[in-house]
Amino acid sequence: MLRPWDLRIAIDRDLAVPAYLQIAHAIMEAIRQGRLAPGSALPGTRELAVLVGVNRKTIQQSYEELMAQGWLTTEAKRGTFVSALLPLVEPETSAAAPAGASAAFPLRRVAPNLPFQPAGAGVLMFDDGAPDTRLMPAALVARAYRRALLEGSRRNRLGYGDPRGSLRLRQAVADMLNADRGLSCTAETICMTRGSQMGIYLAARLLGAPGDTVVIEHLSYPPAREAFKAAGAAIAAVGLDEQGMKIEELEAACKEHPVRAVYVTPHHQFPTTVVMPPERRIRLLALAEQYNFAIVEDDYDHEFHFTHRPMLPLASAHGWGKLLYIGSLSKLLSPSLRIGYIAAAPEVISRAAAEIMMIDRQGDPVTEAAAADIMISGALKSHTRKVLRIYAQRRECLAAALSAKLGDRVEVTLPQGGLALWVNFAPGIDLEALAPKLRAQKIAITPGQAFATNGYGTNGARLGFGSMNEAELQDAVGRLARALGV
Repeated sequence: MLRPWDLRIAIDRDLAVPAYLQIAHAIMEAIRQGRLAPGSALPGTRELAVLVGVNRKTIQQSYEELMAQGWLTTEAKRGTFVSALLPLVEPETSAAAPAGASAAFPLRRVAPNLPFQPAGAGVLMFDDGAPDTRLMPAALVARAYRRALLEGSRRNRLGYGDPRGSLRLRQAVADMLNADRGLSCTAETICMTRGSQMGIYLAARLLGAPGDTVVIEHLSYPPAREAFKAAGAAIAAVGLDEQGMKIEELEAACKEHPVRAVYVTPHHQFPTTVVMPPERRIRLLALAEQYNFAIVEDDYDHEFHFTHRPMLPLASAHGWGKLLYIGSLSKLLSPSLRIGYIAAAPEVISRAAAEIMMIDRQGDPVTEAAAADIMISGALKSHTRKVLRIYAQRRECLAAALSAKLGDRVEVTLPQGGLALWVNFAPGIDLEALAPKLRAQKIAITPGQAFATNGYGTNGARLGFGSMNEAELQDAVGRLARALGV
């Protein structure tokens, strides 16, 4: 018979978990570890209450809970016992893991290399190109949500639906892509996603597998790289210059080994912001035909272009046979709304929908209905024109402040579009060594090394300007100057 002192139960009064559940969990753990064998007698409630230092009623609650779950049984006039139906566990096979040991279940051997460091209080952050959520037309969105919720409830449209997204929103996105970006879409070639990152993840699931090679640039979008790696693909990085991906290096990679897919951001290369010119686009499309690889075109901020009309996507000049096009409405409205999309051949969209059924089942019917309303009414275009003027002013403000306050310590090229500048620091400036001084000034930047693949070296940084107003940008550059000792 088990002696009561063998239970070793200690109550933590600071925990939110009730004492009776802590006791129940301790008894369950003793049974799982083999310290309490099936059929073992437990001490009486009065005896255990004295031992643990709690009210007898607390022990009674613990025993009742364990009996309800099948861990314990009670016999009239004999007492309370561990259920004889439980399997016998040898104590030596269930010893507790040593301190610092890894989880008992196997994890992936390589975790995605995507550290997240939220800005602390009072810190101004040059992010990688996020929008200013203060500019979101909150009243307009709230009205659209209210209509969507009420209408959806009345018409019983808030349940499970098409994993590709609502037909109305897919058609609205197709119409936008056809009219503004020269694509040839229908609702059947659109799949809605929870932001562009989900679209990238789905593309990686569809195109990447162990043994496949996916090509990106030496400096590229880390979540895309990690998504393809997570799918098992090998990553081959090629160079880039002021015109984007070096196509001759891509061709050399294709000759070296079969390439399954190429991930590109030709409109505003991430992170350097450069635009791929037509001649390189033509060569890239030709190589896709010649070497039979897919192109994943991430057009993450198409609307934010300041010098001329946005250049048409690769997808506008090519059929869907080799292309998968990814975009988002989140930067226009708010990242929290999570509205992205994939445009591709119908069979690709069907496969994407099958993947969604496993991880998401479907999107948010209310958000999709609200977004469709905003698009179809023309309110989204009106909002785009408004914020484009604001972001253009912020781009000029940041570039001017960097030149005025940092001088020859930085080289700034004004981007044609996007919500970030790529800044090259003078050779004598070590961005890694600068980190403590940046923290002291409560300023955060995203160094270019965060976007590098295979140890590629860069002394640049991507400085997002969209999420800060002009006063905040001036303050942020001032803090950066003080960190640099200017």
